[in-house]
Amino acid sequence: MRKDGPVAILGDGAWGTALALVLHGKGVEVRVWSAFPDYAREVARTRHNVRYLPGVKVPRAIAWGSDLAEAVRGARVWVVAIPTQFIRRTLAPEALEGARAHLRRGVVVVTVAKGIEVGTGRRNSQVIREVLGRVPVCVLSGPSHAEEVSRGLPASVVAAAPTRALALRVQALFSTERLRVYDSTDVVGVELGGALKNIVALAAGIADGLRLGDNAKAALLTRGMAEMARLGAALGARRRTFSGLSGVGDLITTCGSAHSRNLTVGRAIGAGKTLRQVLKGMVMVAEGVETTRATRRLARRLRVEMPITEEVYRVLFEGKSPRAAVRDLFHRAPTRE
Repeated sequence: MRKDGPVAILGDGAWGTALALVLHGKGVEVRVWSAFPDYAREVARTRHNVRYLPGVKVPRAIAWGSDLAEAVRGARVWVVAIPTQFIRRTLAPEALEGARAHLRRGVVVVTVAKGIEVGTGRRNSQVIREVLGRVPVCVLSGPSHAEEVSRGLPASVVAAAPTRALALRVQALFSTERLRVYDSTDVVGVELGGALKNIVALAAGIADGLRLGDNAKAALLTRGMAEMARLGAALGARRRTFSGLSGVGDLITTCGSAHSRNLTVGRAIGAGKTLRQVLKGMVMVAEGVETTRATRRLARRLRVEMPITEEVYRVLFEGKSPRAAVRDLFHRAPTRE
Protein backbone atom coordinates (compact mmCIF):
# COMPACT_ATOMS: atom_id res chain seq x y z
CA MET A 1 0.00 0.00 0.00
CA ARG A 2 1.40 3.40 -0.93
CA LYS A 3 2.61 5.72 1.78
CA ASP A 4 1.24 8.95 0.36
CA GLY A 5 -2.21 8.81 2.05
CA PRO A 6 -4.56 10.19 2.86
CA VAL A 7 -5.97 7.98 5.62
CA ALA A 8 -9.18 8.88 7.45
CA ILE A 9 -9.44 7.82 11.07
CA LEU A 10 -13.05 7.81 12.22
CA GLY A 11 -13.03 8.23 15.97
CA ASP A 12 -10.92 10.51 18.17
CA GLY A 13 -10.40 8.11 21.07
CA ALA A 14 -7.10 6.90 22.46
CA TRP A 15 -6.48 4.15 19.92
CA GLY A 16 -7.56 6.23 16.93
CA THR A 17 -5.19 8.96 18.11
CA ALA A 18 -2.32 6.52 18.61
CA LEU A 19 -2.76 5.09 15.11
CA ALA A 20 -2.85 8.62 13.69
CA LEU A 21 0.53 9.23 15.32
CA VAL A 22 1.91 5.94 13.96
CA LEU A 23 0.88 6.79 10.40
CA HIS A 24 2.02 10.40 10.68
CA GLY A 25 5.44 9.12 11.74
CA LYS A 26 5.62 7.23 8.44
CA GLY A 27 4.84 10.33 6.42
CA VAL A 28 1.21 9.42 5.72
CA GLU A 29 -1.37 12.21 5.45
CA VAL A 30 -3.84 11.62 8.28
CA ARG A 31 -7.24 13.13 9.04
CA VAL A 32 -9.02 12.37 12.31
CA TRP A 33 -12.79 12.72 12.56
CA SER A 34 -14.50 13.44 15.88
CA ALA A 35 -18.20 13.11 16.64
CA PHE A 36 -17.94 16.11 18.98
CA PRO A 37 -17.53 19.45 17.14
CA ASP A 38 -16.61 21.56 20.18
CA TYR A 39 -14.04 19.08 21.38
CA ALA A 40 -12.63 18.67 17.87
CA ARG A 41 -12.01 22.41 17.70
CA GLU A 42 -10.30 22.28 21.09
CA VAL A 43 -7.93 19.50 20.00
CA ALA A 44 -7.23 21.27 16.71
CA ARG A 45 -6.31 24.40 18.65
CA THR A 46 -4.36 22.93 21.58
CA ARG A 47 -2.94 19.88 19.76
CA HIS A 48 -3.62 17.74 22.84
CA ASN A 49 -6.33 15.06 23.17
CA VAL A 50 -6.58 15.49 26.94
CA ARG A 51 -9.90 13.66 27.22
CA TYR A 52 -8.73 10.37 25.73
CA LEU A 53 -4.93 10.39 25.50
CA PRO A 54 -3.45 12.99 27.87
CA GLY A 55 0.20 13.90 27.76
CA VAL A 56 0.69 13.14 24.05
CA LYS A 57 1.13 16.01 21.60
CA VAL A 58 -0.78 15.86 18.31
CA PRO A 59 1.35 17.23 15.43
CA ARG A 60 -0.19 20.09 13.44
CA ALA A 61 0.14 18.06 10.25
CA ILE A 62 -2.62 15.73 11.50
CA ALA A 63 -5.94 17.26 10.45
CA TRP A 64 -8.56 17.17 13.20
CA GLY A 65 -12.23 18.03 12.74
CA SER A 66 -15.88 17.01 12.89
CA ASP A 67 -16.76 17.19 9.18
CA LEU A 68 -16.99 13.55 8.15
CA ALA A 69 -17.17 14.26 4.42
CA GLU A 70 -13.99 16.33 4.63
CA ALA A 71 -12.21 13.65 6.65
CA VAL A 72 -12.86 10.89 4.10
CA ARG A 73 -12.50 13.02 0.95
CA GLY A 74 -10.05 11.18 -1.31
CA ALA A 75 -9.02 8.82 1.49
CA ARG A 76 -7.94 5.39 0.30
CA VAL A 77 -8.21 3.92 3.81
CA TRP A 78 -10.92 4.43 6.43
CA VAL A 79 -9.88 3.36 9.92
CA VAL A 80 -12.99 2.76 12.02
CA ALA A 81 -11.98 3.51 15.62
CA ILE A 82 -15.53 4.06 16.88
CA PRO A 83 -16.82 2.15 19.93
CA THR A 84 -18.66 -0.96 18.78
CA GLN A 85 -22.19 0.05 19.78
CA PHE A 86 -21.95 3.31 17.78
CA ILE A 87 -20.51 1.97 14.50
CA ARG A 88 -23.82 1.17 12.81
CA ARG A 89 -25.44 4.54 13.49
CA THR A 90 -22.27 6.47 12.56
CA LEU A 91 -21.84 4.74 9.21
CA ALA A 92 -25.54 4.46 8.33
CA PRO A 93 -26.50 6.10 4.99
CA GLU A 94 -28.51 8.86 6.67
CA ALA A 95 -25.57 9.70 8.95
CA LEU A 96 -22.86 9.64 6.29
CA GLU A 97 -24.75 11.99 3.96
CA GLY A 98 -22.16 13.65 1.71
CA ALA A 99 -19.35 11.45 3.02
CA ARG A 100 -20.80 8.38 1.35
CA ALA A 101 -19.94 9.79 -2.07
CA HIS A 102 -16.27 9.37 -1.13
CA LEU A 103 -16.64 5.63 -0.58
CA ARG A 104 -15.11 5.06 -3.98
CA ARG A 105 -13.93 1.83 -5.48
CA GLY A 106 -10.64 0.77 -3.97
CA VAL A 107 -11.26 2.14 -0.48
CA VAL A 108 -10.16 -0.24 2.27
CA VAL A 109 -11.86 -0.15 5.68
CA VAL A 110 -9.82 -1.16 8.73
CA THR A 111 -11.74 -1.83 11.94
CA VAL A 112 -9.83 -1.48 15.21
CA ALA A 113 -12.65 -1.51 17.80
CA LYS A 114 -13.01 -4.63 19.97
CA GLY A 115 -16.57 -5.65 20.69
CA ILE A 116 -19.76 -7.41 19.59
CA GLU A 117 -22.92 -5.52 18.70
CA VAL A 118 -25.77 -5.89 21.16
CA GLY A 119 -29.01 -7.04 19.58
CA THR A 120 -27.48 -8.62 16.49
CA GLY A 121 -24.45 -10.48 17.84
CA ARG A 122 -22.51 -9.16 14.84
CA ARG A 123 -18.78 -8.59 14.82
CA ASN A 124 -17.65 -5.09 13.80
CA SER A 125 -16.49 -6.15 10.35
CA GLN A 126 -19.93 -7.65 9.71
CA VAL A 127 -21.67 -4.46 10.81
CA ILE A 128 -19.43 -2.37 8.54
CA ARG A 129 -20.18 -4.52 5.51
CA GLU A 130 -23.89 -4.38 6.26
CA VAL A 131 -24.00 -0.58 6.33
CA LEU A 132 -21.34 0.29 3.74
CA GLY A 133 -21.93 -2.50 1.26
CA ARG A 134 -19.30 -4.65 -0.42
CA VAL A 135 -16.15 -2.93 0.76
CA PRO A 136 -12.89 -4.72 1.64
CA VAL A 137 -12.67 -4.87 5.45
CA CYS A 138 -9.59 -5.75 7.47
CA VAL A 139 -9.38 -6.26 11.25
CA LEU A 140 -6.42 -4.86 13.20
CA SER A 141 -6.19 -6.32 16.69
CA GLY A 142 -3.79 -7.46 19.39
CA PRO A 143 -2.14 -6.36 22.66
CA SER A 144 -1.74 -2.65 21.97
CA HIS A 145 -2.57 -0.09 24.64
CA ALA A 146 -2.74 3.34 23.02
CA GLU A 147 -0.89 4.92 25.94
CA GLU A 148 2.22 2.89 25.03
CA VAL A 149 1.98 2.82 21.23
CA SER A 150 1.53 6.60 21.11
CA ARG A 151 4.82 6.99 22.98
CA GLY A 152 6.72 4.71 20.62
CA LEU A 153 6.94 1.67 22.92
CA PRO A 154 7.18 -1.68 21.06
CA ALA A 155 4.00 -3.64 20.30
CA SER A 156 2.74 -6.37 17.96
CA VAL A 157 -0.71 -6.72 16.39
CA VAL A 158 -2.42 -8.79 13.71
CA ALA A 159 -4.03 -7.65 10.45
CA ALA A 160 -6.71 -10.15 9.46
CA ALA A 161 -8.62 -10.08 6.18
CA PRO A 162 -10.56 -12.52 3.97
CA THR A 163 -7.63 -12.58 1.55
CA ARG A 164 -3.95 -12.58 2.41
CA ALA A 165 -3.35 -9.89 -0.22
CA LEU A 166 -5.56 -7.45 1.69
CA ALA A 167 -4.01 -8.40 5.04
CA LEU A 168 -0.54 -7.77 3.59
CA ARG A 169 -1.59 -4.33 2.31
CA VAL A 170 -2.76 -3.30 5.76
CA GLN A 171 0.30 -4.89 7.34
CA ALA A 172 2.54 -2.73 5.15
CA LEU A 173 0.58 0.43 5.98
CA PHE A 174 0.87 0.12 9.77
CA SER A 175 4.23 -1.61 10.20
CA THR A 176 7.02 0.44 11.76
CA GLU A 177 10.24 -0.22 13.64
CA ARG A 178 8.20 -0.21 16.87
CA LEU A 179 4.91 -1.69 15.67
CA ARG A 180 5.24 -5.21 14.29
CA VAL A 181 2.19 -6.36 12.31
CA TYR A 182 1.50 -10.00 11.51
CA ASP A 183 -0.99 -11.13 8.87
CA SER A 184 -3.85 -13.61 9.09
CA THR A 185 -6.88 -14.74 7.12
CA ASP A 186 -8.83 -15.82 10.22
CA VAL A 187 -11.00 -12.74 10.49
CA VAL A 188 -13.49 -14.41 12.83
CA GLY A 189 -10.83 -15.62 15.26
CA VAL A 190 -8.84 -12.39 15.37
CA GLU A 191 -11.93 -10.25 15.79
CA LEU A 192 -13.49 -12.47 18.46
CA GLY A 193 -10.21 -12.67 20.38
CA GLY A 194 -10.12 -8.89 20.72
CA ALA A 195 -13.77 -8.70 21.78
CA LEU A 196 -14.10 -11.65 24.14
CA LYS A 197 -10.94 -11.03 26.14
CA ASN A 198 -12.64 -7.91 27.53
CA ILE A 199 -15.20 -10.11 29.28
CA VAL A 200 -12.42 -12.15 30.88
CA ALA A 201 -10.72 -8.88 31.89
CA LEU A 202 -13.89 -7.87 33.73
CA ALA A 203 -13.82 -11.20 35.56
CA ALA A 204 -10.12 -10.81 36.34
CA GLY A 205 -10.76 -7.34 37.69
CA ILE A 206 -13.57 -8.62 39.89
CA ALA A 207 -11.17 -11.25 41.26
CA ASP A 208 -8.62 -8.51 41.98
CA GLY A 209 -11.27 -6.40 43.70
CA LEU A 210 -12.19 -9.35 45.89
CA ARG A 211 -8.49 -9.98 46.64
CA LEU A 212 -8.76 -13.61 45.58
CA GLY A 213 -5.06 -13.91 44.76
CA ASP A 214 -2.93 -14.95 41.81
CA ASN A 215 -4.09 -18.58 41.66
CA ALA A 216 -7.73 -17.63 41.18
CA LYS A 217 -6.85 -15.03 38.57
CA ALA A 218 -4.72 -17.51 36.64
CA ALA A 219 -7.61 -19.96 36.66
CA LEU A 220 -10.00 -17.30 35.35
CA LEU A 221 -7.65 -16.35 32.52
CA THR A 222 -7.01 -19.95 31.51
CA ARG A 223 -10.62 -21.06 31.61
CA GLY A 224 -11.68 -17.77 30.06
CA MET A 225 -9.42 -18.52 27.12
CA ALA A 226 -11.10 -21.92 26.80
CA GLU A 227 -14.49 -20.16 26.57
CA MET A 228 -13.19 -17.77 23.94
CA ALA A 229 -11.88 -20.59 21.77
CA ARG A 230 -15.08 -22.60 22.24
CA LEU A 231 -17.31 -19.81 20.98
CA GLY A 232 -14.83 -19.02 18.23
CA ALA A 233 -14.88 -22.61 16.96
CA ALA A 234 -18.68 -22.56 16.96
CA LEU A 235 -18.56 -19.49 14.72
CA GLY A 236 -15.96 -20.91 12.33
CA ALA A 237 -12.72 -19.52 13.78
CA ARG A 238 -9.50 -21.49 14.03
CA ARG A 239 -8.76 -22.54 17.60
CA ARG A 240 -5.04 -21.86 17.17
CA THR A 241 -5.77 -18.19 16.52
CA PHE A 242 -6.70 -17.83 20.18
CA SER A 243 -3.18 -18.92 21.12
CA GLY A 244 -1.77 -15.95 19.21
CA LEU A 245 -1.50 -12.19 19.67
CA SER A 246 -5.19 -11.41 19.24
CA GLY A 247 -6.14 -14.10 21.75
CA VAL A 248 -3.83 -14.96 24.62
CA GLY A 249 -1.56 -11.98 23.83
CA ASP A 250 -4.34 -9.43 24.16
CA LEU A 251 -5.75 -11.31 27.14
CA ILE A 252 -2.47 -11.07 29.06
CA THR A 253 -2.20 -7.34 28.41
CA THR A 254 -5.80 -6.52 29.20
CA CYS A 255 -5.91 -8.55 32.40
CA GLY A 256 -2.71 -7.15 33.85
CA SER A 257 -2.31 -3.54 32.78
CA ALA A 258 -3.11 -0.33 34.59
CA HIS A 259 -4.25 1.02 31.19
CA SER A 260 -7.05 -1.58 30.92
CA ARG A 261 -10.50 -0.01 31.23
CA ASN A 262 -12.25 -3.36 31.52
CA LEU A 263 -9.91 -4.53 34.28
CA THR A 264 -10.48 -1.24 36.11
CA VAL A 265 -14.26 -1.64 35.88
CA GLY A 266 -14.05 -5.19 37.19
CA ARG A 267 -11.84 -4.17 40.11
CA ALA A 268 -14.26 -1.45 41.17
CA ILE A 269 -17.20 -3.87 41.04
CA GLY A 270 -15.25 -6.49 42.98
CA ALA A 271 -14.51 -3.85 45.59
CA GLY A 272 -18.22 -3.15 46.09
CA LYS A 273 -19.35 -0.57 43.52
CA THR A 274 -22.29 -1.10 41.17
CA LEU A 275 -21.88 -1.02 37.41
CA ARG A 276 -23.88 2.20 37.24
CA GLN A 277 -21.60 3.89 39.78
CA VAL A 278 -18.47 2.83 37.90
CA LEU A 279 -19.65 3.87 34.44
CA LYS A 280 -20.91 7.21 35.69
CA GLY A 281 -17.36 8.26 36.45
CA MET A 282 -15.82 7.08 33.15
CA VAL A 283 -15.07 9.14 30.06
CA MET A 284 -13.86 6.32 27.83
CA VAL A 285 -15.82 3.20 26.89
CA ALA A 286 -15.22 -0.19 28.52
CA GLU A 287 -16.20 -2.36 25.55
CA GLY A 288 -16.47 -5.51 27.66
CA VAL A 289 -19.65 -4.38 29.40
CA GLU A 290 -21.96 -4.42 26.37
CA THR A 291 -19.94 -7.24 24.79
CA THR A 292 -20.84 -9.36 27.82
CA ARG A 293 -24.53 -8.77 27.10
CA ALA A 294 -24.11 -9.59 23.39
CA THR A 295 -21.91 -12.64 23.96
CA ARG A 296 -24.17 -14.20 26.56
CA ARG A 297 -27.09 -14.00 24.12
CA LEU A 298 -24.93 -15.38 21.30
CA ALA A 299 -23.61 -18.27 23.41
CA ARG A 300 -27.10 -19.24 24.50
CA ARG A 301 -28.35 -19.20 20.92
CA LEU A 302 -25.45 -21.41 19.79
CA ARG A 303 -25.63 -23.56 22.93
CA VAL A 304 -21.98 -22.91 23.76
CA GLU A 305 -21.09 -23.28 27.42
CA MET A 306 -19.50 -20.07 28.76
CA PRO A 307 -19.80 -20.14 32.57
CA ILE A 308 -17.47 -17.19 33.24
CA THR A 309 -19.34 -15.02 30.77
CA GLU A 310 -22.62 -16.10 32.35
CA GLU A 311 -21.50 -15.14 35.85
CA VAL A 312 -20.05 -11.80 34.69
CA TYR A 313 -23.39 -11.06 33.04
CA ARG A 314 -25.29 -11.82 36.25
CA VAL A 315 -23.00 -9.60 38.29
CA LEU A 316 -23.22 -6.70 35.83
CA PHE A 317 -26.88 -6.82 34.89
CA GLU A 318 -28.75 -8.86 37.47
CA GLY A 319 -27.19 -7.58 40.67
CA LYS A 320 -25.59 -10.86 41.70
CA SER A 321 -22.85 -10.42 44.28
CA PRO A 322 -19.32 -11.02 42.96
CA ARG A 323 -18.58 -13.46 45.80
CA ALA A 324 -21.67 -15.50 44.96
CA ALA A 325 -20.57 -15.60 41.32
CA VAL A 326 -17.14 -16.94 42.29
CA ARG A 327 -18.73 -19.50 44.60
CA ASP A 328 -21.01 -20.76 41.86
CA LEU A 329 -18.12 -21.05 39.39
CA PHE A 330 -16.16 -23.22 41.82
CA HIS A 331 -19.22 -25.31 42.76
CA ARG A 332 -19.80 -26.44 39.18
CA ALA A 333 -19.57 -30.18 38.57
CA PRO A 334 -16.00 -31.44 38.02
CA THR A 335 -15.00 -32.01 34.39
CA ARG A 336 -12.00 -32.74 32.20
CA GLU A 337 -9.70 -30.02 30.91
